This record gives sequence, structure tokens and C-alpha cells, in this order.
Amino acid sequence: MPAYVIFIREQTNDPEELKVYSSKAPAVLDGHPVKPLAMYGTHEVIEGQQVEGAALLEFPSFEEAKAWYYSPAYQDAVKHRLKGGTYRGIIIEGISSGN
Repeated sequence: MPAYVIFIREQTNDPEELKVYSSKAPAVLDGHPVKPLAMYGTHEVIEGQQVEGAALLEFPSFEEAKAWYYSPAYQDAVKHRLKGGTYRGIIIEGISSGN
């Protein structure tokens, strides 16, 4: 079953740290079966508090999503994202589209 990683940026705290993260983030996707589906594009909050943006990544499985997130390469990059802004992040298992 597919799994999705969702990052929600509530507030930017340090744009320079987010620039560092942005420079490292593409390389940490290499070697992982990830498909970016949405990356901080136009959005409209229909429930809850306003957010600055969101990202949605698809992985083949929950385990693959966790392996990417907890990989040493991503952990090296994510520290800059977390210094740069206030985020919420979740991994959610998808539903099977088959029989």
C-alpha cells in the first residue's frame, strides 16, 4: 500500500535556514522510491488555522517513507527545515486501489 508524507509549514522563522534545507533536500530524495505530488504551491485552507504551505510526497509503502525520513542524509537536511520554520509532518498509509 502506498504511504504519503505530508509537511505543513505553519510559519517561517529563519528564511536562511530554509534556503540551506532547500539546497540539500533534492539530493536526499536520490535512491528512495519517492514521488513528489505537491510542493508548496497555491493552496486554500478550508478548515483550521491558516498555513504558509504544504508538501505531499508519495512512497510505495509506510516502511519506505519512514526509511527515507529517518535516513542519515535526510536527518542532516531536516534540522535546517526545523530551524527555519514551524512545521507539522505526518506519514499516513494510503488505501489500496486494487481488488
